[in-house]
Amino acid sequence: MSSCDVPGLMPLADAIKKMQDTLCNVCEVITLPLSSALGYTLSQDIISQQNVPPFNNSAMDGYALHCDDLIDCSVMQPISLIEVGKSFAGAPFEGSIQRGQCIRIMTGAMIPDALNCVVMQEQVTVDGETITFVNAPKLHNNLRFTGEDISVGQTVLSKGHKLTPRDIPLLASLGFSELPVYRQLKVAVMSSGDELRPLGSKLEQGEIYDSNRYSIIGLLSRINVEVIDFGIIKDDYSEIKAALIKADQQADVVITSGGVSVGDADFIKQVLNEIGEIGFWKLAIKPGKPFAFGKLQNSVFFGLPGNPVSAIVTLYQLAVPAMAKMSGEAVKAPLRLNAVCIDTLRKAPGRTDFQRGNYSVNEQGQLIVTTTGNQGSGVFSSMSQSNCFIVLEQDRGNIAKGETVEIEPYSQLMD
Repeated sequence: MSSCDVPGLMPLADAIKKMQDTLCNVCEVITLPLSSALGYTLSQDIISQQNVPPFNNSAMDGYALHCDDLIDCSVMQPISLIEVGKSFAGAPFEGSIQRGQCIRIMTGAMIPDALNCVVMQEQVTVDGETITFVNAPKLHNNLRFTGEDISVGQTVLSKGHKLTPRDIPLLASLGFSELPVYRQLKVAVMSSGDELRPLGSKLEQGEIYDSNRYSIIGLLSRINVEVIDFGIIKDDYSEIKAALIKADQQADVVITSGGVSVGDADFIKQVLNEIGEIGFWKLAIKPGKPFAFGKLQNSVFFGLPGNPVSAIVTLYQLAVPAMAKMSGEAVKAPLRLNAVCIDTLRKAPGRTDFQRGNYSVNEQGQLIVTTTGNQGSGVFSSMSQSNCFIVLEQDRGNIAKGETVEIEPYSQLMD
């Protein structure tokens, strides 16, 4: 069976391409202080205005000298030099140096132009100002050169790069006090369903707690967007329409959970057809088939399925990359690796399957993966216990123990 055997189901790759081709950056450029820019996306290339390091300096605590002074040095023929001063970080040596002389130098301290190597302090003998060496050092030994890390005019970070904790000290070392970035995307989130109740309330027969909104908002908190929480919306055409119109006026993105399948009370598709347009609806993936993508007058719409695993899978695999594109971020393909499957997995051809698993490395150094058990779209414990998706191709069938499968380790958004 292929996706052609399941009418109306769009393959996952086609859905991702359609969204990426349709969407564009909607966020204006703002300027933020470096201390507030973590998690934001750069709106232009960052070009270094200085060299790092800004001067030749020592990589060790030791003694700076001219290496030719020790060219004949050995354990059998030690050579002594005269210390004529010191160079500290922030307090460089300012005198003149002759051949046969050296200076005491600390890590990071500027080295005078006349000297071309540093011998670490553990390799010398000190007697007052007489420093004795027993090994001939190599030219440029333990030196760090001007611009060795970053040079003037070098592109340090590119437009579309999302700033991480690793980037902040780099930019600080270059003297950037503020940065041009794209503003946060505004995302409205709501759950739809008469059966849903807020946490803390008493459940009556047939009712469940609204868990999807918490998982959606929790994941969104890690991608630096402004969340507008619309709460629970009843399965009522008028209420759903009013909520979507209001959300469209306030947000760049509207995310609903539930109400996009084919049930009699699923009004979201009907409303979307009336006040917006549907790009596609129903995908050849499992879990998550009833995922909807469309547009309202001012915003982009993502309709997530009501089942909790389906909601988080489609949010992670489809909506998050789409929102990255809308935020001006350079979208990257997820990391996927081959692993040996330790279990037998059940799968019917026709849909790309995102099963939940745990990967590890065995004693032989092989990457292996095991299932977390029940893969039902309503069984969220299988997600909580996992550390990766086992990504099974659309046309693949059952997986025998020992077969190679593709896994997608969870990114920091899911960990």
